[in-house]
Amino acid sequence: MQMGLWTKAIATEELRQKTQAAVKLGERQLAVFLTRDGIFACSDPCPHEGYPLSEGRVDPDGVLTCSRHNCKYDLFTGTNVMGGDALRVYPVEERDGQVYVDLMDPPVEHQRQTVLFHLCNAFDEHDFPRMARELARLSLLEGDPLEAIRAAIGWSCDRLEFGMGQAYAGAADWLALYEERPGDREDRLICLLEAMGHIAHDVRREKIYPYSALEEPYDQAIFLQAMEAEDEAVATANLRGGLGEGRGFAEFEAALTQAALAHYNGSGHPLIYVRKTGELIAHLGPEVETRLMLPLVRTIIFARREDRVTRFGGYPAALQSWAEGFKPSFGRFKPPKITDYRGLDVDKALALTLDYKKAAPEKLYLSLLGAMAFNMLCFDTDYQDHVDGDFGSNVGWLDFTHGIAFAAALRGQCQKFAESWPPGLLQLSCFLGRNAGYLDHKVKLKDWLVDDVEHFFQQALDSLFDHDQPEYVVSVHLLKTVLAARDEARWALENDGEATAALLAAAVNRFLSTPIKRKHLRRTARQALGFVAKENG
Repeated sequence: MQMGLWTKAIATEELRQKTQAAVKLGERQLAVFLTRDGIFACSDPCPHEGYPLSEGRVDPDGVLTCSRHNCKYDLFTGTNVMGGDALRVYPVEERDGQVYVDLMDPPVEHQRQTVLFHLCNAFDEHDFPRMARELARLSLLEGDPLEAIRAAIGWSCDRLEFGMGQAYAGAADWLALYEERPGDREDRLICLLEAMGHIAHDVRREKIYPYSALEEPYDQAIFLQAMEAEDEAVATANLRGGLGEGRGFAEFEAALTQAALAHYNGSGHPLIYVRKTGELIAHLGPEVETRLMLPLVRTIIFARREDRVTRFGGYPAALQSWAEGFKPSFGRFKPPKITDYRGLDVDKALALTLDYKKAAPEKLYLSLLGAMAFNMLCFDTDYQDHVDGDFGSNVGWLDFTHGIAFAAALRGQCQKFAESWPPGLLQLSCFLGRNAGYLDHKVKLKDWLVDDVEHFFQQALDSLFDHDQPEYVVSVHLLKTVLAARDEARWALENDGEATAALLAAAVNRFLSTPIKRKHLRRTARQALGFVAKENG
């Protein structure tokens, strides 16, 4: 008998009579089969959903079929013939009229590599339940379960046609919650599963969109100019060159922040993604830097630049008029009140912010953030149901939540790079102005105020661990909005911003209590007919 953890399972004669049997060895449930090719043993619970394989059937070729869902496994190797979870098979020996099974587990490293192999298959198919099982298996092994997210970034980074998307940003937020819950295996598994599931969904069936492999010595001016000129090849060559010189994300962060704020990008995604890239690297380590920064640069290059649209045409002029050599004034001038921004369109909001440019930027930020929270609180949800109007009138909750997520990213980056305050504060003004025309002034603040801001946000985050949203784009916006609002409310309370914190909690309270309409069938049809009619005169 070979070395191992050999355990007597069943008498040979009993197996001959039964041909297949369920056997319990300690905590393990095994199925043992007598076939024309010999005796085989495997885990009895089907890897798919746990139905006993001992009640299945084996064909002459050694293929075991589960009677519940028709899953099929090769008894020689454990391979899932139809794709899906593999089956654990055990070495078997017959000795002295008894069948022995070797219960010794393979080396941990072998198990880890096997799980990652099967996890990759589940990832490629976006098989959510299977990803959950493989992640659960990985979490029980020695090592770092975050390796799964590192792997997912490697499997996906070159399949992002237009660069980084919501999935990577959401992964950063899920990992933030992962770190906040060190003792809860179930919650931690949920964090990993949601992060990986979203990434898998976004790249499923996508081809590879390669990045240039060229390298040039890093020059920040050329790097910034290339991103402004939407020249991915030059920007990527500079990035690769800098990474090859040993530079890390921290040495690119100022330039990336500047490039992300060079234009008013309506949803604020470029700056949010710069922030989230830094957070992901902090969670996962420098080995993911290249794989994250390449799609980040692509995102900045492809971002829509709404400051070139007439509605936001005042932004470049406002930014130009801001005094050069901006320096924080540390409270020498009072900021405007939150209520001063109410109802202002883009140009008026920009003008008001310019009037107070000598105020301490953090104080001006608090006023703008409070005003954005008020706008979000008062969103007229009837706009979700309207079917008349052009494409520009398609307004929903996400138009308001983007501003809160952008604000949180802005404060984080501006506390590192103070020179980013002017474009950032003016872009917050653009967010305010763009949403001012879609408010329901009958909404009452007192109806949505919460007694304990911190407790409210904790409950809101807890609810996300069992959300029922089938669309990742919705669940990730719930997550990033609640997390950003919580962090900004905490900061506001530490900086004499009680009113802003209260408005943030009230706005999120109403947001979470109101259905989000995602599909607009009649609106889409009506707008399509109207658009085509205008096309044809």
